[in-house]
Amino acid sequence: MAGHKDDAAVLTDARRRIDALDGELIKLISQRAEIAAEVGRIKIANGDTSGDYYRPAREAEVLRRVAGNNPGPLDDETLVRLMREVMSACLALESPLRVAYLGPEGTYTQAAVYKHFGYSVTTQPLNAIDEIFREVETGNADYGVVPVENSTEGVVTNTLDQLISSRLRICGEVALSVHHHLLSRAASLQQVRRVVAHAQSLAQCRGWLDTHMPGVVREAVASNGEAARMVADDGNNVAAIAGQAASEFYAVPILASNIEDESDNTTRFLVLGTRAVPATGDDRTSIMVAINNRPGVLYQLLAPIADAGVDMVRIESRPSRRMVWDYNFFIDMIGHVEDAPVRQALDVIRGQVATLKILGSYPNAVL
Repeated sequence: MAGHKDDAAVLTDARRRIDALDGELIKLISQRAEIAAEVGRIKIANGDTSGDYYRPAREAEVLRRVAGNNPGPLDDETLVRLMREVMSACLALESPLRVAYLGPEGTYTQAAVYKHFGYSVTTQPLNAIDEIFREVETGNADYGVVPVENSTEGVVTNTLDQLISSRLRICGEVALSVHHHLLSRAASLQQVRRVVAHAQSLAQCRGWLDTHMPGVVREAVASNGEAARMVADDGNNVAAIAGQAASEFYAVPILASNIEDESDNTTRFLVLGTRAVPATGDDRTSIMVAINNRPGVLYQLLAPIADAGVDMVRIESRPSRRMVWDYNFFIDMIGHVEDAPVRQALDVIRGQVATLKILGSYPNAVL
């Protein structure tokens, strides 16, 4: 009996200590918010009336420091997510951000927005990638988030094509683990006559669909969010491939979970803005080059990167539309344009190509 009393006393003491820590957390978060608001007032007093107080480099540095100083037991991803929400809420006191993304609600792009900016932003779902570019270019949105590549299905060509002519800069990236679910009001797989999803999601789940739903019609639509919305309105014989957020937003049950063929399926998104981002020490630079086709030209394009000791992590080609079999090349390299090795490589490349466009230097994704 005495043992039970001792346990109850220990539990009561633990709860008392938690309550005390909660009180301290509330005070500290409130103090941080007050200082953030003061920063906004100082910027206005110094003539910054843009209303855009978000600084990608500063945020990346803070989040990396959080992960680096994490004593546990929470993992880095959880602690960074919590800190991002605190930062997001404090930033909203200065000026809430308007972020355009590929809608409708419930898409993976919306999830990427929240992962990068936190939930204290105003989101603007749009129907197409080119609309996102225009919304940011015209100032109707502060930033835009667009998908650029998937680990199993490759690049999103619409995004690359828009980068060629846009004046926007890449100012951040988001890596999002993608888990596809089959959403439907059907009671079983056997009732489903049609599966709708974005074309890339259909491809990423091809093996599962071949095994579990052979012969069922597959229909590509503009986004997985749109697919979930269709299922919400369309009875019991259709299913959508989408994420858990779409299931919750459109109130459509999950009929089967994690149906992607590759368990490490990841999509990379770009954050688009109008301002250059200073170096953080852990950055990536994206460029686009147009070349005059001649023997050895691709080697001449890549050699300066290797000679400067710069790590090239990605290269893609897209038809230039200038003439048949003429291409633009998109290259990602580790480092910032302010770094001497990257600057050296770009100086050499600039003298060898018809066009060199720096799409942006920006922090590598934090977790």
